[in-house]
Amino acid sequence: MEGPGDAQGRDVARGEAGEPGGPGGPGRPRIPLDLHTGPVGGPLAAGLHIGVPASTFSLVDLRGRVLVRRAFPHAGQSPDRLPELIATELDRFLREFRTDRPLLGLGAALGGWVRPGDGTVVRHDALGWRDVPLAAGLRDRLGLPVSVDNHARAIAHAEILFGRPEARSSLLHLFIGNVVDAAFGIEGTVHQGPGAAAGDVAHLPVPGSPTPCACGRTGCLQASASDTVLGAEAVRRGIVPDPSVNLLVDAAATGDPRADRLLRERARTVGRAAALLLDVFNPAVMVVSELSAILHDGYLDEIREAAGDPDRYGRRIVAPHAGPAVLPVASATVLLAPLFRDPSRLT
Repeated sequence: MEGPGDAQGRDVARGEAGEPGGPGGPGRPRIPLDLHTGPVGGPLAAGLHIGVPASTFSLVDLRGRVLVRRAFPHAGQSPDRLPELIATELDRFLREFRTDRPLLGLGAALGGWVRPGDGTVVRHDALGWRDVPLAAGLRDRLGLPVSVDNHARAIAHAEILFGRPEARSSLLHLFIGNVVDAAFGIEGTVHQGPGAAAGDVAHLPVPGSPTPCACGRTGCLQASASDTVLGAEAVRRGIVPDPSVNLLVDAAATGDPRADRLLRERARTVGRAAALLLDVFNPAVMVVSELSAILHDGYLDEIREAAGDPDRYGRRIVAPHAGPAVLPVASATVLLAPLFRDPSRLT
């Protein structure tokens, strides 16, 4: 597969757009560039989202459209073996879907504390990872440029690039999965904080939640609303045989009132947590990535109602623009976002 430095990559991915720009400092004048898909298709970015029970591989074009994706289940694998297993399956995926279109590289996203500067997963409690050099390992295995970031920030970048225009002004993103975290962006820039540790809201206290947390307190957001907790509760109530939120959502969609009730309980918990973040940040738009709310507007409305103050926040609480494709798009955007900020990197 060809990378961004070859002639084909330059011809397809880059075009001069209009007249040269204004002064850009010493050296040659800056020339405005335009990323385009070309008449027969342009470059692609590979995406990797690493989840707890499974990972997702994807190929995404420069407009944020998913061409192909595949799930790779890996629940129960040891933390030490998992990076190599993922890299091997991802390499197989990329070889199977090899095309003549240039592949710019790989964007990878996952929960936990991720340091994008060197692509290290500093801490991912659910996977049992500490100081894993993920970008370096994938780069060596695949022979591609690799960028890695936290998935909450990755989705924020995708919303800024491809989503609602107001997201470019100010954006708050709340991710509810097996890992719970958040991201904040202003004027098109997503905040990382010192050590890239911003966005850890696992222990955000949820008003009214009595759920005990391993930290010793009660009502922490992750202990009250994560997929892990929700799946276990669904099994305890006899709604589903396995602790899977996908099974729970399917049960609700087929008319099981117990599944619907449990999903609405979580939506209200998420809404109360969202209210705290909205009061602090007051963004132009708040994106909530939570499976039931992505698939069914009724659960998103439940989150909005629980957040309260509809006159102030109204419809500012939304689902990701990509819908069920949110994670494949976001992971590829980890690679694409820097190229949109500076298209000359393609040369």
